[in-house]
Amino acid sequence: MRRGTFRDDTVDYAAVGATQAADLMHFPPERSIPAEESWRIGSGEARFRAAGEALLSWTAQRGAGLTLKDVRPASGPMYSGVSFDAEGNAVAPSRTETDLRYDSDGTPYVGAGTTVRVDGRVGGMRADAELRVIFAVEEPRRIGFALGTVGESVVSGEESFMLDWHDNDEVWFTVRAFDAPRAMLYRMLPALVRRRRRELFTRYLRAISPLYSTPA
Repeated sequence: MRRGTFRDDTVDYAAVGATQAADLMHFPPERSIPAEESWRIGSGEARFRAAGEALLSWTAQRGAGLTLKDVRPASGPMYSGVSFDAEGNAVAPSRTETDLRYDSDGTPYVGAGTTVRVDGRVGGMRADAELRVIFAVEEPRRIGFALGTVGESVVSGEESFMLDWHDNDEVWFTVRAFDAPRAMLYRMLPALVRRRRRELFTRYLRAISPLYSTPA
């Protein structure tokens, strides 16, 4: 069981962690455009574990057509906080997370504090950015992480990717984000931000679930 959080002042927005706010869609960070989609991607532990392994090895980003460059884990051990069950009871003590995992080509798995450079285009629009993993969670029924922009992106903000294995055995994949336009074209035409986000969401889903289930 893992849970890590990393925060410092290197990201280029103030509302760090706001993708986890229950009211994100109604009260997004100032000047940001929020987005959220949830999809049922199957049922059972096998589907949950396979999807979690894919998610933590950057499959969503690669499946979106983005090239990962210069993946740099945080220097030094990361603090892993207490995990909680549905009733709010602590289920594991705090500890320091030091072990790293790597995929078949040697790329480090997602971890709190990791910085990554992504390059690519989405629907003809530039998607280059430097990103920081704000938090990462790996629990018996929940796996995911959030990425925040550090710089060089046409938008500023955060996106989170969460897998939940519910008590009814269904597995759901949820992506939430908020984007504040930075490039002049995006500030003048906010519809481009929404179009870019919709295309990213579709690509993320196809990468994690080849079945491409219908959105809830």
